[in-house]
Amino acid sequence: MDYNPGSTQGLSAHIALNAHLLSGRTSYRSAGIHHYIAQLLRHLPAAAPELRFTVFVGDGRPDMAGATVVRARLPTARPPMRIFWEQCVQPWALARARPALLHALAFVAPILSPTPTVVTVYDLSFFVTPERFPAAQRLYLRALTGVSCRRARRVLAISESTRADVVRLLGVPAERVDLAYPGVGPEFHPLPADEVAAFRARLNLPARFVLYLGTLEPRKNLGTLLAAFATLRAAEPDLALVLAGGRGWWYADLFRQVQALGLERAVHFPGYVPAQDLPGWYNAAAAVGYPSAYEGFGMPVAEALACGCPVVTTRASSLPEAGGEAAWLVPPADAPALAAALAQALRPDPARRGRGLAHAARFTWAATAAATAASYRRALGRPA
Repeated sequence: MDYNPGSTQGLSAHIALNAHLLSGRTSYRSAGIHHYIAQLLRHLPAAAPELRFTVFVGDGRPDMAGATVVRARLPTARPPMRIFWEQCVQPWALARARPALLHALAFVAPILSPTPTVVTVYDLSFFVTPERFPAAQRLYLRALTGVSCRRARRVLAISESTRADVVRLLGVPAERVDLAYPGVGPEFHPLPADEVAAFRARLNLPARFVLYLGTLEPRKNLGTLLAAFATLRAAEPDLALVLAGGRGWWYADLFRQVQALGLERAVHFPGYVPAQDLPGWYNAAAAVGYPSAYEGFGMPVAEALACGCPVVTTRASSLPEAGGEAAWLVPPADAPALAAALAQALRPDPARRGRGLAHAARFTWAATAAATAASYRRALGRPA
């Protein structure tokens, strides 16, 4: 493949993006960071028409107008191969492409990078709750994220909470950390009643249910949600709980708790939810419960509000940013408070619903791309 060298002269500059966490298949791994990267790539060209881009990927399929796509020959969907590519192959690819900047789109830049870097950090849960991560993953992220961010010209955080963590935990000067909130796509909006009824019938959903949507893993605090639901169901025996999402790690205790509480008939595990079905789930739910103890942002909170669904979440980390004044906020491990807030959320509240719609409208992918492009310009020494 032929490459054209980048330049920081004049208005044009060449930016390389490491997008190896862009998933090439539909699974729970194609949510979260993958979704952020995919939407950012889609919107960057319009936000930065003076820049040109080279995207490094594995099996992902970036939708980025005008970009040069460089596909690795290694199977980088496997973490050991991705790490090898990032640290050993990527420096060679950068030396050949000669971009003005490398944007490491997920935590880690190559230690021996020949190119100045910008690094995106989604959260620092591997510092905040290290016991909830497999040892190898935790050690790699802790060691390399700190080095990468301290060496970077700019660091992009996806919330003010994550931005504060980058400064506090990694020692990056606050003036080098920029904010690029995720967006909420236009597909997230209130649906007509007949569409919701058809969706409910197609998936054979319970008549009335509280929804959790996200990966099933320890930091999501789902044990607290189960305890709160058990209390709530004593007063509302027809209410169901749907825990939708792919299985992350250390989730077996969750199934044991369901059995211990005698909730096997009331709690449903539909598994990974395809992106195209998310608006239907939010519109069909009576309320969303998202009791996470730590989040980089908390996309399900903002997406549910955009669909007009009431949300109960916690005061932890970035979740007040995602929920604003529309969501009910409770302490992360307080099951009685969570049960009481869910009981309130299940009652119609048009004023709060309106606040939720207005709050979610603040988050757009065009704004994410514009903030990212401004960070590139700062890294290049240009007006943002």
